[in-house]
Amino acid sequence: MKKITFCLLFFTMSLTTIIAQTYTPTEGNLKSRKEFQDDKFGMFIHFGPYSVLGNGEWIMNNENIKVTEYGRLINVFNPQDFDAKKWVGIAKAAGMKYITFTTRHHDGFSNFDTKLSDWKITNTHFKRDLLKELADECHKEGIKLFCYYSLLDWTRTDYQYETGKTGKGTGRTQKSDWNSYVRFMKGQLTELLTNYGKISGIWFDGHWDQLDNDTDKTLTSKVNWHYDEIYTLIHSLQPDCLISNNHHLLPIQGEDFQAFEKDLPGGNTTGFGGQSVSQLPLETCETMNNSWGFDINDRKYKSTKDLLHYLINAASLNANFLLNVGPMADGTIQPEFVQTLKEMGTWMDKNGNSIYGTRGNVIKPQDWGVFTAKDKTLFAHIIKTPAQTDYIFIPEMKQKIKKCYLMDSKKEVKFKQQPEGTFVYLNGIKIDEIDTIIEMQIQ
Repeated sequence: MKKITFCLLFFTMSLTTIIAQTYTPTEGNLKSRKEFQDDKFGMFIHFGPYSVLGNGEWIMNNENIKVTEYGRLINVFNPQDFDAKKWVGIAKAAGMKYITFTTRHHDGFSNFDTKLSDWKITNTHFKRDLLKELADECHKEGIKLFCYYSLLDWTRTDYQYETGKTGKGTGRTQKSDWNSYVRFMKGQLTELLTNYGKISGIWFDGHWDQLDNDTDKTLTSKVNWHYDEIYTLIHSLQPDCLISNNHHLLPIQGEDFQAFEKDLPGGNTTGFGGQSVSQLPLETCETMNNSWGFDINDRKYKSTKDLLHYLINAASLNANFLLNVGPMADGTIQPEFVQTLKEMGTWMDKNGNSIYGTRGNVIKPQDWGVFTAKDKTLFAHIIKTPAQTDYIFIPEMKQKIKKCYLMDSKKEVKFKQQPEGTFVYLNGIKIDEIDTIIEMQIQ
């Protein structure tokens, strides 16, 4: 993935002349952005008829399943064991503050009672509006609800599939009708923002399906996504609602936070990153194994330690961590995920003060760990055993420390500040396997 170039700047500037140029966030929207940054930890949920096949959410595309064949899943997708209270309870016990739910993924299936499509959950044997039950429980428990919404569609004939990169093998032959598809999306977004109470954010995905070249993000989309109309519609219906778009580009006007996929901001280990980091609130999303949707063969589970380190590193870079679960077809979250999330919640109960409400990018990462900050407090997270086991060194630290102690025990820790940096002494301190947190009160 290339770093930002003049072409990308020109592209972005050109877009801003078209897209929501007059957008000015409301006071409530700015408040929502701050709360979002404070929340730090959320649950991503990928769920739909693909869960029945147990091979991830891209199976329709990957196996070139025809629309008529894939559509038969409506007769067997029946999440009879779904319990919104259990889903929300698992998220809450993990210390998560919001849920981002796939209201509609790339297969076009709607997990809500839309009036604009028959390809929806209320037409399965389940019959109920899953999103409504989830929204009601989130509102009851004080968990914010974000709606993932796919911009692309592998089943609808009016989607511009001729120029799209994915969903080529689904058997569609009828000529697309882009204006019809845009009207459909605007209609569904209106339903989501009208019928389900407060929606804290809309999380778009799929813009990349219409890029001219996946490896050169300086090129424009093949279609006009009508973001000016779509973003204006969202903010007019719910001004406090935050908008993000997983387009792997710099944010454009009308967007309220920047999303990163399977990488920390600025990183690009997966090929999805590499874009510059904006001044908007940030979020990175990741899976608990290697899959978003339920995959019965995916046993590559990330450890509690690794996921907590991801969360800590994200916070140190001023980003939220959106951690995904892919429930099984019966509507339950698999026990391996539940156990790990429970362990993360135990850690957050004890150490969450060093994550929630903090800001990052205060001091550069060190070989031994990273920093978060809140008001007049710095948190040094020792997540790797220091090279010098009796101290850590913080170079070029400008802040003056008044007091230094272990966060968990409040035991005072000796320190020495010199022009070249600060020494924090670890004599008698046992380094925790996950994170030893040194709390520093600064002037």
